[in-house]
Amino acid sequence: MNKIIILLLCIGLISCKGKKVVQDVQTTFVKKGTFTEELTEEGTVKAVNSINITAPIISYRYGSLKITNMVSDGKEVNKGDTVIIFDPSEIKKAIINSQQQLEIANAEFEKLKATQQSEIEDLESELEISRISQEISKINFEQAVYESDVTKKEINLKLETANIALDRAKEQIENKKKIQQEDVFQKSLSIKQLTITLDEANRSVNSLFVISPNQGIAILKENWMTNKKWQVGDQPYSGTPLIELPDLNEMMAEVKINEVDITKITSGLKVEVKPDAYSDTTFIGNVIAVANLAQNKDSKSKIKIFPVQIRIDGKSKNLLPGLTVRCKIKIQEIKEVLYVPIDAINKDQMGEFVYVSAGSSFKRRDIKIGSVNSDFAIVLEGVAENDELALTDPFLNKENVTKLNAGANGK
Repeated sequence: MNKIIILLLCIGLISCKGKKVVQDVQTTFVKKGTFTEELTEEGTVKAVNSINITAPIISYRYGSLKITNMVSDGKEVNKGDTVIIFDPSEIKKAIINSQQQLEIANAEFEKLKATQQSEIEDLESELEISRISQEISKINFEQAVYESDVTKKEINLKLETANIALDRAKEQIENKKKIQQEDVFQKSLSIKQLTITLDEANRSVNSLFVISPNQGIAILKENWMTNKKWQVGDQPYSGTPLIELPDLNEMMAEVKINEVDITKITSGLKVEVKPDAYSDTTFIGNVIAVANLAQNKDSKSKIKIFPVQIRIDGKSKNLLPGLTVRCKIKIQEIKEVLYVPIDAINKDQMGEFVYVSAGSSFKRRDIKIGSVNSDFAIVLEGVAENDELALTDPFLNKENVTKLNAGANGK
């Protein structure tokens, strides 16, 4: 009897050498079935269609644009509502100046017309005098039938002189009218230019009060010079997009996929979209566009990413532009494969491995994994269907850990 007791104590001592196994360990089983390869990325909700409200295009003569009032970010606006007001002081100065110049030009134009009228009247008087002189010379010439040849010749010379004077008077009037027409044209052109400038200034001052072209939610865009959203006091260039007015009837999410995974993404793939703010709500969508060109993840990183657009089915009042969402892209379904929860996989310098249940203990077993999704991984080598695996390291001292057969499926 004593020999049996001593033998049992020896066996107990031997079994206690090495790592101590915690008996209460969570476990799972290797499953075989259909595995869904997925890729989960964070993205931002955007409208498929939207209208950009831009800074008005005005002449450089009026100086820089300056925002003096702006709608709040995310505020709902109606068609015709004023959403941005720019400082009109410089343009109003230009309007006053243009009005004064136009008044002066109109006064000068009236004075020019009066002066020209007086000049024509003087020339016409001279023309009438020349005509009368020519008529008198003509009569004298007709009555000089019985005069001496010398007298006739003298009278004839006077008649020719009168004819020349009359023709010259007519020519002077025609030349003066041509000169006056050119002066009128130049002054009219100047007035027209001043009128156009004044009209432009009036249109420009009206354009400083920007109204919403449609109903929607005003989303302020980012000022690239400050990396903040546009605000009062900023000075945008003409034509700069300042507010986005999205069409909330069609929404999409944009995610950025790294260059390693982008080859897996194609148009038409199904996507589960879950807003961070509404974790209990899931939307369904599909990939509609994959960028052809890579871009840097950020200004300080050399990591390349590809923007991918996902159209979201249906609509919801909670699905608003700028909302952060997690997008689970379902790449493909792989049938008849072995898969295990990611929590069961360990890794060290030698590679991936699992702890397989061996009676009351566990043994390390090296494995080779394939595709991975957010919950599970395909195991290509190292385990068999229904092998029981530890979900935690069984050789760590842990309290209150219950050995549990955790059910698993390939999501």
